Amino acid sequence: MIKHVFRAACGCALTMVVSATANAALVSRLNGAAVYDTDFNITWATNANIAGPMTLSAANAWAASLVIDGVGGWRLPTTVQPDASCTSQTGGLSLGYSCTGSEMGHLFYSELGGWAGYTITAYHSSNYYLFSNLRTDKFYWSSTVMASDPTREWSFGFATGYQYPYWPSNTTTFYALAVHDGDVAAVPVPAAIWLFGSGLAGLFGFTRRRSI
Repeated sequence: MIKHVFRAACGCALTMVVSATANAALVSRLNGAAVYDTDFNITWATNANIAGPMTLSAANAWAASLVIDGVGGWRLPTTVQPDASCTSQTGGLSLGYSCTGSEMGHLFYSELGGWAGYTITAYHSSNYYLFSNLRTDKFYWSSTVMASDPTREWSFGFATGYQYPYWPSNTTTFYALAVHDGDVAAVPVPAAIWLFGSGLAGLFGFTRRRSI
């Protein structure tokens, strides 16, 4: 009888843990240097101003070369076109407020609890505190070119939750958020791979010596 009760209790506890994990939207990664978004299956760097304002070309190059806690493969966020959730769909634009289809829009509204037309510093959920240096004085670059006008690049402002296509130039500087496809917890760290390989090699050598 006691065994049955113990098994049932363990089963309930396991179910609760699994359910909590399944419902979690942002999960800490890389010792707090990143968070995994379970909704979009992407990982955000939690420092929202690692390198300061940059031109678009500099921002793309910076993200591509970024390494956090041994993990590379970062990029700038993408913007969905068209995005039916946006307040303005004139000409198929993903323009305006409430653009939750894009990665930064989803982060602002769905994950950080931002309100349209208000700064993220004033209205936010507890997830806001997972990030540091989130800027509101300038927009953040997207890596997505505007479909109807390739001379424009999408961007997102955390001051009001507004998404807008700017004309990037050699002098236009915005901030850059780094994002990674998938869960970085599943990305092998090079040093860990080397240690694992060394361990296998040592084990193989030991086995050979014992068999001689």
